[in-house]
Amino acid sequence: MRRSPRFLLAACLLVSATAQAAKQDSITLCFERQDVRPWRTLDGGGLNFELLNEVARRTGITFDYQSMPWKRCLEQLRSNQVDGAFAVSFTRDRIGLGAYPGVVPNTGAAVADPQADPNKRMHTDTYVLVRRRGSALDWDGKTFRNLDGRIGFQLGYSVGDFLRLQGVALDEGSQRPDELAEKLIAGRLAGAAMGGGDAIRMLRGPLGSKLEVLPVPLVEKPYYLVLSNSWVTRKPQLAATLWDAIEQVRTSPGYRQRERDYAAAARRKRVDTGLAAQAKGGGSH
Repeated sequence: MRRSPRFLLAACLLVSATAQAAKQDSITLCFERQDVRPWRTLDGGGLNFELLNEVARRTGITFDYQSMPWKRCLEQLRSNQVDGAFAVSFTRDRIGLGAYPGVVPNTGAAVADPQADPNKRMHTDTYVLVRRRGSALDWDGKTFRNLDGRIGFQLGYSVGDFLRLQGVALDEGSQRPDELAEKLIAGRLAGAAMGGGDAIRMLRGPLGSKLEVLPVPLVEKPYYLVLSNSWVTRKPQLAATLWDAIEQVRTSPGYRQRERDYAAAARRKRVDTGLAAQAKGGGSH
């Protein structure tokens, strides 16, 4: 059946409008190019992706995930080259990086002590202190003891702000946790600050027999979906909808059960490898 030019034009306009709407509802999010269990893996597994995929289902938004080195991800967020990044902890120095839930730049409202809204977090996680097996280095939750050398941490990670406040010598020249572990074993570092999940992975790996994790965490932090300033300026209501959806999914019975499932699996792995008494926690930055 032959269609009229007017019908074909209308069909083309409809297709174009649909494609444009789909484009507008697609958000590019960057994340660190490495596995950080239980939160995310490079093949799209982990709790972060489960949470965001459910948010996408509820809101009709499409997320375009892009992995890259962490510092590059943050710089692309700052320069509005991506629409958002996850999972990002909050520090005052990162306020200009993008918009956190509860801390949206350029709103005209001056806040003396801005803080991201922890109710809108994606998850909470810890950093731990790793030392060479047999080292006397210690951390009691307030003070480092027997520290003879530098504490290493990964480039761009917010735990660096915490360590600087402790007044200790630092090394932030490593991109990956295995680089930190190798420096530690070689005696180039006195200790290493790692996300809990990374520390557990190191202990289970080939270097594990030479490492120890101290039981008291260095710091615990909430982690967020941070959206670019440009994107939030254009779509403030949609940004609020996304952050609200993150809270709703994270507190839902189904997602909480998934968190318990991951935690139970991690405990079994620690028991299987004899690590239950050495390490606790998850991992992020």
